[in-house]
Amino acid sequence: MNMRTTARKAVGVVAMASVVALALAGCARGSGGGGDSTAAASPGITDTTVTIGITTPLSGATAGPGTCTVAGVTAYFGEKNDKDGGVKFGDGKTRKVKIDALDDGYDPQKAKANYDQLKDKVFLMGIGLGTPTNRAWREAAIADKVPQVLVETGDPIFSNKEESPWQLGFVPTYLNEGEAFGKLLAASGTPHKVAILSQNDDYGEGYVEGFKKGIEGASNITITKELTYEATDTTVDAQLTELASTKADVFFNAMSITPLVITALQKAQQLNWKPSWFLPSNTSSPSAILAPGKATAFPGVYTVAFSKSASSPATAGDADMKQFLSDMKQYANYPDTPAFPHCVWSYISGATLEQAFGKMTKPTRADFMTALRSISDFKAPLMLDGTVVNTTEDGQPAVSTVVVQKYNGKGYDTVSSFG
Repeated sequence: MNMRTTARKAVGVVAMASVVALALAGCARGSGGGGDSTAAASPGITDTTVTIGITTPLSGATAGPGTCTVAGVTAYFGEKNDKDGGVKFGDGKTRKVKIDALDDGYDPQKAKANYDQLKDKVFLMGIGLGTPTNRAWREAAIADKVPQVLVETGDPIFSNKEESPWQLGFVPTYLNEGEAFGKLLAASGTPHKVAILSQNDDYGEGYVEGFKKGIEGASNITITKELTYEATDTTVDAQLTELASTKADVFFNAMSITPLVITALQKAQQLNWKPSWFLPSNTSSPSAILAPGKATAFPGVYTVAFSKSASSPATAGDADMKQFLSDMKQYANYPDTPAFPHCVWSYISGATLEQAFGKMTKPTRADFMTALRSISDFKAPLMLDGTVVNTTEDGQPAVSTVVVQKYNGKGYDTVSSFG
C-alpha cells in the first residue's frame, strides 16, 4: 500500500577513525542550456571538477550504515566518471566528482568540526547519516550559504524551506513513516494492544507522533505503555521487561542504534514476549539486524521502504541491482552485498544530484539549490514501484512516498494489510 510521507558493515573504502578523504575519478551529469558562464564560481567547483563533502559516522555503533552513505554515492559517481568521462552540467561543461568524507562517529561536535574543515573546500555538503549530527551544523550552513542536501535523516526541519533555505532532506520523515504503520494497523479492524519504546530525541518523537496520528480515531487500537531510551544507552533490557509485562501484541520500536535493536529482539524472546514489531526503515536490515536477532520468532516484523533491498532474494535478477552491486565492488571497494539500505539510498542520492547538476547553468551554490528544488517525478535506479524523487514540494524531503513491507525470513514483501 502506498502512503504519503513527509518524513553496516564497514567498508574498505573508508575506515579511518577521524578523517577519510575519497577522491573519485568520477563525474556529475547535468543538462540544461547555456546559462551565464561569467558568473563567479562558488568554492569547490571548477570547469573540470566538483567536490562533495560528507560528514557521517565511519566509526562507532553506527559505522555500518554511516559508511554506506559514502560508499553508495562513491559507487554511483565512480561509474559515471569511468564510463562517461564525467557528467555534463547544464552549462555544457563536463566535470568529474570528488568526494571528501570525514568521520564524525555520530558525535554532533565532531560533525560541526568536520563542516568547518570542509565548507571552504567543497561545493556542497550532505548525504551523511544522523539527526543530531546534521542538526549540529545546519545553522552554520545557512549562515555560510553552503548547501546541506539529501541528508539521511527524517527530521522535517531539513525540508522546510523557510527554516532551512540551504537544506533538503532525502529520506521520508520519521513522522510519516510512523503514520504509515499506524494507518495499516488501524485498518486491520481487529483489536490490538501496542507497547512503544522510542529514542528520547527528535528521531523517536517523530516516529511516535506519526504513529499516533495514523491511529487517531481508531477504536481498535490501545497503547498500553510508552517508554524511552537514550541514544547513548548500552542496553534496553529494563524497558523491554516492563513493556513485556503489558502483554501487548504489537511493539512499536522507534530505535536507531543497530546493536540495541538486535539485543531488543533477543531480550523479548528471552522474556517469551512475541508481539508483531514495527521497525524504522534505517534499522530493519534483514541480514544485519533481523537474522542475528532471530526475528522469525515473531508473528510479523514490519517496516516501510522506498528502495529495493540489496540483500533480498527478490532483487537478485534485477538489472539495476546488478549494476549497483557491480559499481559497489569496482568503485567503492565494497565487495560484499550491503546489509544496510543506506548504501542504496546514497546511490539514489547520486542519481538525484546528477539530475540537479544537469539543470545548473551557473557554477554557483545558489544555482545548484534552484536546480535541486526543480526535480519532479524522477524514478531513480533502485526505487520501488510507486515511489519517486520529487523536490518541488516545500516541507517534503526528496523522497516522500513509502510502501509498508513485512519480513519473510529472508527479505521483505510489500503488503497492503496487517496480519
